[in-house]
Amino acid sequence: MTYLEIHPENPQPRLVKQVVSALENGAVIALPTDSGYAICTQMGNKKGMDQIRQIRHLDEKHNFSLLCHNFGQLGQLVIVDNKAFRTIKAVTPGPYTFILKATKEIPRMMLNKKKHTIGIRIPDHKITQAVVEELGQPLLCSTLIMPGEEEALWEAYDVDDRIGGQIDIVIAGPVGGQGATTVVDFTENTPVVVREGAGTLDLF
Repeated sequence: MTYLEIHPENPQPRLVKQVVSALENGAVIALPTDSGYAICTQMGNKKGMDQIRQIRHLDEKHNFSLLCHNFGQLGQLVIVDNKAFRTIKAVTPGPYTFILKATKEIPRMMLNKKKHTIGIRIPDHKITQAVVEELGQPLLCSTLIMPGEEEALWEAYDVDDRIGGQIDIVIAGPVGGQGATTVVDFTENTPVVVREGAGTLDLF
């Protein structure tokens, strides 16, 4: 396991490239975001997804999310109507997860089995953004909440102590936000707030 300290304001390109290279070779990483730590792997990495499920004790029904660099990455991946488009654009980047219908560009194994949906995040966090930008595609993730607990892990040393032996990289960096993301389901005509979190509900 590699423990990397990446600068929170000016992420070092060499270290970011090291993380991306590992992801491209099948790594599972712990990444600080604007709402706690996330556990991540490259899109389409089935072994990595299984590893995340095993660590978090998740079943096949779990909704994974995609960490995106910007709004432009969403167009090919999810179906967004005009109302959802305006709302999502207004509150991102920020501590929100949006549940949307997926297009055929996303591997079926990553989707909610019944609804064919996926969660989308555009985090307001420079380390996360640097990694996703360098990768050139969204990053598959799940909030790093340990089995039987309700809060995401917030400290790199805690992540290292608890799951360091089960993943490839722990990135040390500050975590923003005041709790987990606010989750909003946009798959029906009216947005539904699934979980109240760090993101304000003013626009919903």
